[in-house]
Amino acid sequence: MLAPYACLPDQSRGRLYPERTSSFRSPFQRDRDRIIHSSAFRRLKHKTQVFVEHEGDYYRTRLTHSIEVAQVARTISGVLNLNTDLAEAIALAHDLGHTPFGHTGEDAMERLMAPYGGFDHNAQALRIVTRLERHYADFDGLNLTWETLEGIAKHNGPVIGPNADKKHEGPLPYALAEVNAMWDLELDTHASAEAQVAAIADDVAYSHHDLHDGLRSGLFTEDDLMDLPVTGPAFAEVDAIYPGLEKMRRRHEALRRVFGRMVEDVIAVAQNRLSAAQPKSVDDIRHMGTTIIRFSKPLYQELKAIRSFLFHRMYRAPSVMAERARVTQVVNDLFPLFLREPALLPAEWQADIAAATDEVVLARIVADYVAGMTDRFALQEHARLCG
Repeated sequence: MLAPYACLPDQSRGRLYPERTSSFRSPFQRDRDRIIHSSAFRRLKHKTQVFVEHEGDYYRTRLTHSIEVAQVARTISGVLNLNTDLAEAIALAHDLGHTPFGHTGEDAMERLMAPYGGFDHNAQALRIVTRLERHYADFDGLNLTWETLEGIAKHNGPVIGPNADKKHEGPLPYALAEVNAMWDLELDTHASAEAQVAAIADDVAYSHHDLHDGLRSGLFTEDDLMDLPVTGPAFAEVDAIYPGLEKMRRRHEALRRVFGRMVEDVIAVAQNRLSAAQPKSVDDIRHMGTTIIRFSKPLYQELKAIRSFLFHRMYRAPSVMAERARVTQVVNDLFPLFLREPALLPAEWQADIAAATDEVVLARIVADYVAGMTDRFALQEHARLCG
């Protein structure tokens, strides 16, 4: 039984292009399945999370990260009696718009696209699922439900209005504005509880696996984590229960406790807030003016300390910064090259290029192509075209 504030499949606002309903899958199950079978989702296996894709077989990629986020989202939404299929669909789609080379590539693309309407990976994910996936006979994109599109657009909170994220002030990225013009996503409100679960699951997943990947890379050691909140007590608990445990098992046992602490905290806070607010519908969730799914204040402060540690010891480590500089140059070289010589793009892109009415439209087509590249393909094309 779903909670009254969950997104109910039979009350979905539907799809932009009407389709026959399935006899054995809900609308949100179909969304999830279309995302999994999309070309953009498959490409995530060769897109970086922190380390460039080819640097090691054990580091997370965007694909493994998305699967981990979906697992956490299903767990939390199941306990809260939310729609697990919708939460999973949003979680699986949330990184579809990422460029090659993770946030490094996105930073480069934002600068390059500033004269042409900007670039944002959430907006680009919407562009992918509404326009760039071209496999169906009756429409471009995946023709996802309104609820899934809403979740992709604003799982991190309202995009416009008084409650919007102040870090992204300014005009809407063109890709988001285009989709919102086709179908009003109510960008000034919060998203459903399922979308909020997907957002917090993203935080849980990367906070956990970046610790794991940082240890495996040798950028820091277990001893460095002993003085941090959450991680220090987790290792101390493992040492007390399993003295002398082999290194890799000790690491896994400690980090799974960190993982569990975050998930349990989110569930407890959500249950308390939902009990106090007594929302009667999903629209009550959207119009609360604040998120219903969040970390407790004490844990949030502790996680800030961990993220500060990761920022300095991992994301800004000298070896990582050197690689960031190298791959930034790759994007900085490829984008203007394709903008000057669009004939270099594959044949299937040439019809769109021929229909481009001005440089802005052309730049957005080039951005679609470059942003869709995997790490490996971007490096190969750069070597082939730029030497």
